[in-house]
Amino acid sequence: MMTKTLTIDPVTRIEGHAKVSIYLDDTGNVSDTRYHATQMRGFEKFCVGRPVEEMPRITPRICGVCPWAHHLASAKACDAVFGVEIPEVAKLIRELTYSAYLTADLVLQFYLLSGPDFIVGPTEDITKRNVKGVIAAVPDYATRVVKIRHSAQMMAKTFSGKAIHPVAAVPGGWTKPLTEEDRQKLIPVAEECLTFAKDSIAFVKENIFPKYLDTVKTLGVIETGFMGTVLDGNLNHYDGKLRLMKPDGSFTDFDVQDYQNYIGEHMEDWSYSSFPYYKNGDGFSMDLDNPKGIYRVGSLARINVCDKIATPLAQAELDEFRGLFGRPAQQPLLYHWARLIETVYTAERTVELLNDDRITSQDTWKTVEPRAAQGVGLIEASRGTLIHDYTTDENGILTDVNLIVATNHNQGPINMSVKTAAMQLIKDGNYDAGIMNQIEMAIRCYDPCMSCAVHSVGGGIATELRIISHKGELIDTIKNF
Repeated sequence: MMTKTLTIDPVTRIEGHAKVSIYLDDTGNVSDTRYHATQMRGFEKFCVGRPVEEMPRITPRICGVCPWAHHLASAKACDAVFGVEIPEVAKLIRELTYSAYLTADLVLQFYLLSGPDFIVGPTEDITKRNVKGVIAAVPDYATRVVKIRHSAQMMAKTFSGKAIHPVAAVPGGWTKPLTEEDRQKLIPVAEECLTFAKDSIAFVKENIFPKYLDTVKTLGVIETGFMGTVLDGNLNHYDGKLRLMKPDGSFTDFDVQDYQNYIGEHMEDWSYSSFPYYKNGDGFSMDLDNPKGIYRVGSLARINVCDKIATPLAQAELDEFRGLFGRPAQQPLLYHWARLIETVYTAERTVELLNDDRITSQDTWKTVEPRAAQGVGLIEASRGTLIHDYTTDENGILTDVNLIVATNHNQGPINMSVKTAAMQLIKDGNYDAGIMNQIEMAIRCYDPCMSCAVHSVGGGIATELRIISHKGELIDTIKNF
């Protein structure tokens, strides 16, 4: 048998564009794989030269799915550049708005992107394995998903005036105080979201996960470290320190301002995404037998690195999860379970914050003055740790911009999980549509957002030009990497 390359292009039910190349040896078994980020957007470059205060309005346009993550990470980076400590109520409103947004986004990922694999079935025909199939299989829950996502998005709109591409967070705080009238209207909406979050995790634990527990425990399993944000050891999406946990459970906490002492970035010539890695002295390697510098971010990482969760219902779910899978749990498909726990937490936190009487204070903003400085902003996006790093001159004009997006952090682990899954499933040249979809499942569990992750290190943009004859034959390939 000749060697053969299998291609999944595009990878489906993710944000952005990616493809997978699976290389078979002459026995038909997997010799290697590649998960390619296939686009380049260049946000970091065209932001240089702009006033830094424009960044919270520009960066939400990176992604229509996670604009709030970029908006708040950018605002926090601007706060650091200007050297301002924002008012306490501004922090509370930012976290409140973000918790409402996260509830909507976490629900989106499970039910609409990954849900068809579990609710319909991983090997079901592709004509059924989609959102329409989810609606047919669980119509009551599908209806509630649409309603809850709309309700959570409208909460965010009430706080800020816009649900998508927000502008309310500014350097120094927040532009729009929350009125008492709006607060009273939103409390029952938030409570409804919490009811759904509780019902949802109970429904999935009872009816969905038990069917696929063997697959969850085995598909694409790798052993890595994890990174996420903790505040006094608690899970937190808005504020805190970064915690890097090694596979053995030991960890290091550090301020995001010092991230360059702990995290490096690596490039591969077959991807437009950078590959961040833990600077532990070993360098970077995706070798399945001896990975170096590899860690994961996102829901599973946050559930692993936190000591506890500050809200009672989510803490009870965390206790159950750890009783079943330990700490740190390594199985990639457990990202889905972790997201459901986080949905309970974000819904609980939204209710808590709306019931905090400080939330309607009018003191939401401080004035700022430009200066030459570097500022780093941190937020936990749905998909994982998001870092915005800005440097300005004395007039507040950007001279350097670096974004390390959640999916960047997960590029190494995604490639490792894809290779592991492919080696598990493809034997002696035998494969089918169901097997190929299960390989995609090893990607979808990370909920990658390729629109956010495309990124270059050192300013270069890799390009490949293929010259094709009129007969469709490849004549030449020209690369600049």
